[in-house]
Amino acid sequence: MSSTPATTKTSSHQRGTKGDTKANEKERGKDVRYSNITAAKALADSVRTSLGPKGMDKMIVLPKDEVIITNDGATILDKMKPTHPAAKMLVSLSKSQDIEAGDGTTTVVVMAGALLSACQNLLDRGIHPTTISEAFKLCIDKATEVLDKMSIRVDLTDRENLIKSAKTSLSSKVVSQYADVLAPLAVDAVLSVIESKDANNVDLNDIKIVKKLGGILEDTELIQGLVLDQGSRKSAGGPTSIKNAKIGLIQFQLSPPKTDMDNNVIINDYTQIDRILREERAYLLNICKQIKKEGCNVLLIQKSILRDATTEMSLHFLAKMGIMVVQDIDRKDVEFIAKTLNCKPIASIDSFKKEKLGSAELVEEINTGDGRIVKMTGIPSQGKTVTALVRSSGKLMLDEADRSLHDALCVVRSLVKKKSIIAGGSAPETQVSIELLEYSKTLKGAIQYCVREYAEALEIVPTTLAENAGLSPIKIVTELKNRHINGEKNTGINVKKGIISDMVEENVVQPTLTTLSALTLATETVRMLLKIDDIVDRN
Repeated sequence: MSSTPATTKTSSHQRGTKGDTKANEKERGKDVRYSNITAAKALADSVRTSLGPKGMDKMIVLPKDEVIITNDGATILDKMKPTHPAAKMLVSLSKSQDIEAGDGTTTVVVMAGALLSACQNLLDRGIHPTTISEAFKLCIDKATEVLDKMSIRVDLTDRENLIKSAKTSLSSKVVSQYADVLAPLAVDAVLSVIESKDANNVDLNDIKIVKKLGGILEDTELIQGLVLDQGSRKSAGGPTSIKNAKIGLIQFQLSPPKTDMDNNVIINDYTQIDRILREERAYLLNICKQIKKEGCNVLLIQKSILRDATTEMSLHFLAKMGIMVVQDIDRKDVEFIAKTLNCKPIASIDSFKKEKLGSAELVEEINTGDGRIVKMTGIPSQGKTVTALVRSSGKLMLDEADRSLHDALCVVRSLVKKKSIIAGGSAPETQVSIELLEYSKTLKGAIQYCVREYAEALEIVPTTLAENAGLSPIKIVTELKNRHINGEKNTGINVKKGIISDMVEENVVQPTLTTLSALTLATETVRMLLKIDDIVDRN
């Protein structure tokens, strides 16, 4: 009888300990979520001022005092190198948007930040993270329907609409004043490499971008042929221009063979030196004669780290035979060159046959402000490839032009993948927000609150566009929402004029895939962050 109170007391203590543990776990999960949300929101706020045509640029100073000036969201976040795991997820989110659509890398991060703020409000009301996640899934399904209804079908033969979309993506870049040069170039490049007008994708590896300092950005051109960043080797007096060229792409070296690193050759007298020199000469002359015998007059040599690609002696022999030499071809460019010239890489002199050679009407070396390039034109039966030669007078502008042209190419690729366009200027986000607010009225319980918060979070896009353009966000967003409620689905913020206008009439259009991808990826990332209730650090 005396042991009963003690037993009861012990059981009560154990239950209390379990209750405390569960409470602590719940509190820790809440702290981790708030920590993740705070870190991700801070990163989103840092790029928010870069959104839109009137957005600010960022100056990024890299460790070796290299400076980058850009307002491309993916580039800014990639160079920031955040340490918090949740912030790293937003960097990955921006990269995913860049891969999928090429444009909207800043928008997707700003959206994710606004959705995380909405999540914080809902969590403060005591709504469970799983309920919020399920509600957000409903929202993205509804948003997809709204965007499909808003979109306008476009055909790949409609070059004008493709150029409009490319110009919209370039309007927020540092090089926006050169959109009339870069947008048509991007469209023509993609249309040149697609297999047919019904294609569903395009490989951007078939479009090579060569950057060269010198000239101005208007000198940027699309070349139906091949441009090599290296000049020809003419130290021995070799030719720098060849007509009716027969081009060989070799992966072996025109230099004497070397011993293995652990071996040495010991020479005792002068006769052995003379013999080695004679053998080297005969070895190189034999290779050069065999190349000439097959009719090759332009030789492209792949870069090697084990041996020198050429020697002065081999260059002398080739120059006497009238063969133009371009060496140090990068390994990653070999496939592109082979596809363009319709030739085959040759791994050894024994397999050097004229059937494996490519041809071109003209191969010439051209001097630029930043060295020399080799240009090949008039390639018969050329593969589905093109080369864009980007020129600019400054390195910062040249690098930004390269990034902007890549984004424009990705936008045109988006139109190949999903052949429809949609109004820009935050029109789609506003329309989705209004329709989701209406949709929330048909729901009940906590999900209704979640859908409403999601809808209100999307207003961050028009609000930010207005703020960055120096307009009154309250006035502009209110007018924009009224116009959409009255059925004007394509109205958006015209930041250049500072008014609300029809974006389709203003030629401000973008691929449907850009907005759809941004909404989907931002929502998925937010749902993923919501499900995290603990961080395990293995360090």
